[in-house]
Amino acid sequence: MIILGIDPGLATTGWGIIVAEGSRLGHVANGRIKTDAALPLALRLAILCEKLNEIVSANAIRDAAMEEIFVNKNAQSTLKLAQARGALLGCLGARRIDVGEYAARLVKQAVTGTGAAEKIQVHAMIGRLLPGIKIDGADAADALAVAITHAHHMASARRLRQIQE
Repeated sequence: MIILGIDPGLATTGWGIIVAEGSRLGHVANGRIKTDAALPLALRLAILCEKLNEIVSANAIRDAAMEEIFVNKNAQSTLKLAQARGALLGCLGARRIDVGEYAARLVKQAVTGTGAAEKIQVHAMIGRLLPGIKIDGADAADALAVAITHAHHMASARRLRQIQE
């Protein structure tokens, strides 16, 4: 299964693609989508969607996962994040792509074993779980962590279905 992980943001959206075969994980690609703060909001959201569509098309994505919004101290920042996340979800929904949504704490726990892990611990574990990859910045590392979380949750759901049958 090919999984696209997304760490949404208006200025920078991280993305990472993994392949999950049973309990084995492999790296496909990762990167960042950046938008220019000088552009109007509607254009920035359109750029996010356009670039995401290019990534999805180039990689035959059918499953995706995205980090949920956490409330910032700055309400404007939270609103911008929500708008970016909504645009990205809309793009995936229009393509009928299933999207798993995960809280940051759950992502940290799935990747490191503790929900209180620091970003540096999460990024170090990404390097161990996907050895030899070059990560395109912190946002891409976070997106890969979201994809790995989704892979783990999908595997657990499959095992539960097998037990119940």
